Amino acid sequence: MEVKVFDCLPEEAYKIREEVFIFEQGFVNELDDIDKIATHIVLYIDKEPVGTCRVFFDKELEEYLIGRVAVLKKHRGKSLGAKIIAEAEKQIVKKGGKSAVLSAQDRAKDFYKKQGYTVFGELHYDEGCPHVWMKKDLA
Repeated sequence: MEVKVFDCLPEEAYKIREEVFIFEQGFVNELDDIDKIATHIVLYIDKEPVGTCRVFFDKELEEYLIGRVAVLKKHRGKSLGAKIIAEAEKQIVKKGGKSAVLSAQDRAKDFYKKQGYTVFGELHYDEGCPHVWMKKDLA
């Protein structure tokens, strides 16, 4: 297993997100301007890209956000998502961040709770899919 960190959106991260969010889950607006400023993390198994996420500083919230966490379907259930989140948190701390925030799909909030995140704020919708804000102190 290998984790690589990129300063721009690599093709392998886009392909994973396309597979998970567009083809599997039906989202339409997958790419945005945040991809240009985010740090992108890709997890490889035997040199095959299998999972990804992005990290960026949100000036409005004044917090580091983790987003677009995705693991290819055939690789789920192997704790790879937890490894991706751990690397994202490591990158945030490296950048001087003391906490991480994310907008989790409501159905995935238990996964994030297992990683130490707690729910805050109101339920909100992204392309019709219910999401909850979650946060974890990293200090």
